[in-house]
Amino acid sequence: MFTCKELHRWISGVPSRAVRATLALAVAMALAILVTPSTQAQTFTILYGFKRTGDGGSPQASMLWGPGNNLYGTTFLGGDPVCSCGTIFELVPNGAYTVLHTFAGTDGANPASTLIADAKGNLYGTTSQGGNGLPHDGTIFKLAPPAQQGGAWTETLLHTFKGGADGANPYAGLIQDAAGNFYGTTTRGGHASDGTVFELDATGKETVLYSFHGSPDGAYPYASLVRDQSGNLYGTTFEGGLYDYGTVFKLDTAGKVTVLHSFAGGRDGAFPNAGLTVDANGNFFGTTNEGGDANSDGTIFKIDSAGTFSVFYTFTGGTSGASPESGLVVDAAGNLYGATNEGGDHDNDGTVYKIDQAGSLTLLHTFSAGPGGAYPYAGLALDPAGNLYGNTVGVGPFGNGEVYKVVP
Repeated sequence: MFTCKELHRWISGVPSRAVRATLALAVAMALAILVTPSTQAQTFTILYGFKRTGDGGSPQASMLWGPGNNLYGTTFLGGDPVCSCGTIFELVPNGAYTVLHTFAGTDGANPASTLIADAKGNLYGTTSQGGNGLPHDGTIFKLAPPAQQGGAWTETLLHTFKGGADGANPYAGLIQDAAGNFYGTTTRGGHASDGTVFELDATGKETVLYSFHGSPDGAYPYASLVRDQSGNLYGTTFEGGLYDYGTVFKLDTAGKVTVLHSFAGGRDGAFPNAGLTVDANGNFFGTTNEGGDANSDGTIFKIDSAGTFSVFYTFTGGTSGASPESGLVVDAAGNLYGATNEGGDHDNDGTVYKIDQAGSLTLLHTFSAGPGGAYPYAGLALDPAGNLYGNTVGVGPFGNGEVYKVVP
């Protein structure tokens, strides 16, 4: 029988703030009745509360605004009551929730990645664990829509990671090029067990494009990649680099890695857990989970089109928010939106924010535990009307997280 591992993004003995936040969930639930609702609730709507058994629970990945103008996402836990290996779900804007697939372990377990969709409405993603045969090091999957309305979706296992040089434990989602090839990262595996960048071609063949070595290139890439028009790939590593606080890297089409920035753990930030966002001018933006101010509350950084690194915003805890685990989304005007896993109210339950191109931050919502949810580990999805959608990993109406909507 397959047994899932209930773990969040935490490796190499580094006590990520997300892990500490997860440990605080029980306390938050116990005190939920004492929490005062957010004064910003008029812009905030709970669309769905997870119950864990059957529907899933503890979603860690950002959602996709996808086919049919509906939301698609994954839950890290829940679904099957024995395996608790997670689910794939669809949520229409009015709140109607449908489980499209329940993972059983052999087909994957504990998905932590954002889904992508192709022109035919097929969904693609990764699971951090599970797979066909030992050592349960994760999968790449396809989920095809039914041929007739109301039918069942069909999952196809595209690749099972075997650890070692092949890579292991993909927490990041996939990107796809015009030829149908997929690109992604694994947090472990590779020649030094520090993670890999891989390609899965249109025939289903997996190729490791790069194996990380810790220093100076980085270690443990948790985040999805971005790709430029020349085929170069860009991403982050959670650790490694010159100072072991993570890196921003470029992988060219010849397989050469260039470190664009090596985090030093101070004002420039530390432990980038999320990937990069590119604006219309070719600037990269990202977040670090720690570093920045004296309390190590995290940062937003920018690498401009000339390759110059700068700190775009420093979180200071409290109402400013703290510990952004997720990345950013950008609208047509260049405004960036994101969530912090901590900070906000006195219980440090997290925030949703907007930051403009001048670096001015506006707080859109403060989480207050209880039915309102806590710890928005995942990033946001943006619809064509400018509405934001996200989820929390904990608490919520039934104690297992929620999907929410924020109107900026």
